[in-house]
Amino acid sequence: MQDVIQSKQLSIIHVDMDAFYASVEEHDNPNLKGLPIIVGGMSNHGIVTTANYPARKYGIHSAMPIFMAKQKCPKGCFLPVRMERYKEVSRQVFDILYKVTDLVEPLSIDEAYIDVSNINTNPIKIAEEIKWKVMESTGLTISIGISYNKFLAKLASDWNKPNGMKIITEDMIPDILLPLPVKSVYGIGAKSTKKLNNIGIYTVEDLMRLSEEFLIEFFGKAGSEIYNRIRGIDSRKINITRERKSIGTESTFSDYTKDKEVLKDFLRNFSIDLESSLEMKNLQAKTITLKIKDISFRTRTKSKTLNNYINSFDDIFEVAANLLYEIEIDQDIRLIGLTASNLETLKLEQLSLFDF
Repeated sequence: MQDVIQSKQLSIIHVDMDAFYASVEEHDNPNLKGLPIIVGGMSNHGIVTTANYPARKYGIHSAMPIFMAKQKCPKGCFLPVRMERYKEVSRQVFDILYKVTDLVEPLSIDEAYIDVSNINTNPIKIAEEIKWKVMESTGLTISIGISYNKFLAKLASDWNKPNGMKIITEDMIPDILLPLPVKSVYGIGAKSTKKLNNIGIYTVEDLMRLSEEFLIEFFGKAGSEIYNRIRGIDSRKINITRERKSIGTESTFSDYTKDKEVLKDFLRNFSIDLESSLEMKNLQAKTITLKIKDISFRTRTKSKTLNNYINSFDDIFEVAANLLYEIEIDQDIRLIGLTASNLETLKLEQLSLFDF
């Protein structure tokens, strides 16, 4: 009886592969085990896509320029991206998830929510089974968060990385959240974190002291969601049929630049991400948009709408690179982004990333 009650309360599981690309490389080449692994562009103009946990101890993180990563970790193992291999492993992982339930919401090639509310099994047992099967099938570890909503489940999966599992129950709220930095709250990005810090708000406990009216004024319409979220309320459902108008990614630089070769390497990584996202959602795009923001905070975009739909890395990157060379850059750039829009579902005879 306790198991049934608990499954109703703990209905959402968030799964997140640990340092996915780097972990695949370490698995495929056991000689790399325990060494700092950095996956990304091979030239000094490239950027880090993923760093494993030993590399992160040197302060290396995704989107860091390769030349900087080499300065911080000169003896690191710098490896190129092998996207086809990562997709292969991703298919194995998602196959395991879909055997648990059809209520799977992929977030990226290595991350997803699943809804287990209709399964009459303790969600902790489900999570343990997923971890065991992923290890058996791929040789890789996965971190899992279990809770009664999406925000808390995702927060929990990051709690004990790598190879962790964390459960957040209703009776833990709000105490477990109070010491966390405000950046831990879904919906609060780097810019908002800085603005909050500037007015003396550093933790969720600080945030709790602010009224809903203040948060609405501060964040706009997202203010109410954040007010509720830090109180353990998140009504978002698992979405397996989400219609997307666009899919995009962007990055803010720690070191500003107007070197188009550096910017091109960011677009290369973005194109890899977009290919994965489009394939995972069984979509193709007709419009690619480049966005840049310079040090004067001037934002410019340049788009290309094609005659045919695309979803491959080669096609996306070719369009993105052409857009970059067509746009005039007269100041250092602080942010670059790439978006695919004008989306359409792939024809049924074409296989998506997660067709098995």
